[in-house]
Amino acid sequence: MFFFNIPIDGQGNFKMVAKTIFGLEELCATELRKLGAENVATHKRAVSFEGNLGVMYKANLLVRTCLRILVQYAEFDVRNENDLYDKFHNIPWEHIIDETDTLAIDTVLSTELFNHSQFISQKAKDGIVDRFRNQTGIRPSVDLDNPTIRIHIHVNADNKCTVALDSSGDSLHKRGYREKTNLAPINEVLAAGLIQLTEWDRQSTFIDPMCGSATILIEAAMLAANIPSGYHRESYGFQNWRKLLAYEENMWQTIFDAAVERIDTKDLALYGIELSPNVARKGKENVKRSKTEDMIKIRNADFLESDVPPIAGPKPVLLMNPPYGERMVKDDVWELYHEVGDTFKKKYKGFDCWIISSNLEALKNVGLHPTRKIQVYNGQLECRFMKFSIYDGSKKRPKTEGENATDSEVV
Repeated sequence: MFFFNIPIDGQGNFKMVAKTIFGLEELCATELRKLGAENVATHKRAVSFEGNLGVMYKANLLVRTCLRILVQYAEFDVRNENDLYDKFHNIPWEHIIDETDTLAIDTVLSTELFNHSQFISQKAKDGIVDRFRNQTGIRPSVDLDNPTIRIHIHVNADNKCTVALDSSGDSLHKRGYREKTNLAPINEVLAAGLIQLTEWDRQSTFIDPMCGSATILIEAAMLAANIPSGYHRESYGFQNWRKLLAYEENMWQTIFDAAVERIDTKDLALYGIELSPNVARKGKENVKRSKTEDMIKIRNADFLESDVPPIAGPKPVLLMNPPYGERMVKDDVWELYHEVGDTFKKKYKGFDCWIISSNLEALKNVGLHPTRKIQVYNGQLECRFMKFSIYDGSKKRPKTEGENATDSEVV
């Protein structure tokens, strides 16, 4: 039995899923609620919600902690590969596409029924194009790089197949401002999430002392200035849709213009420090491309030896993504983290200092007691995002209310 999610006239609310990064689900849900999404619920690496076409457009443009917005189209139980082919062949794809469109299909399997996602994508594609060939004599073609519609398939442990339409196209972490990167650039969505997790007030001093290609600084500046996360993107998947949920350019332009009107490039200084002259140059180029150069200052220096940038505001924040040690001798990376901790104690009194790393042993060498620990993923690497509050004066100060509320978080 089929369940179709989208009303045939494309009007009203429909179900969607925002794909995100492990550890950022609650942030993503909060952002969606602020945009007017309804029935918001968090899942592992995803947030489900309901909304209309305008909410879908806003989610793609404005949600900083989201990788993709998928529109759920159909659900059905599947028994085997032939059953899957038949079900895809019976879906009324002519409501979505025609024979001139191009397709790409991505499959995620959480079932013991199938074990090869590419094969399932192929069977699903065969079901779709054979339906058109039988009806019109013409088959839609496949375009893996730039399709007019991208289809996502998920088969869960109960052998339920969910078919979704990708409204985003390229992953939303591809903001459009970053061309120059260092060897291990942080994902823009992860960077945006980490900044929000610090609860930075968007006014006080913000420092990235190992800023690399400046992704964290740019995301912080865009957050503070209310620059939409999708401001620099050139296109989205939904702009290719011509039938059900057809692209409404006037609606999109109205939403985009309203978001741009809310931009406020306030008097703010964010500081980056980068040891490599070449990487520091790339960071400055990315800052210029993001149009945040009035807010971000990067200097080529060694964080461990350089002076602290000017401090402003009641809640200065330092956020760093140091080397995890994949390309370093163990003793060297442990010494680096020890020196980072010493630098915090000597120079950054009054700061909330945050470190993300997958090297849990090296993190112990910071030599400071973390006041918060959060589990996140940087790509495939399981990491800890740790907060070190550097107090000015006695370390034995009274604990503030709720300070240990995060002790139950994964450590």
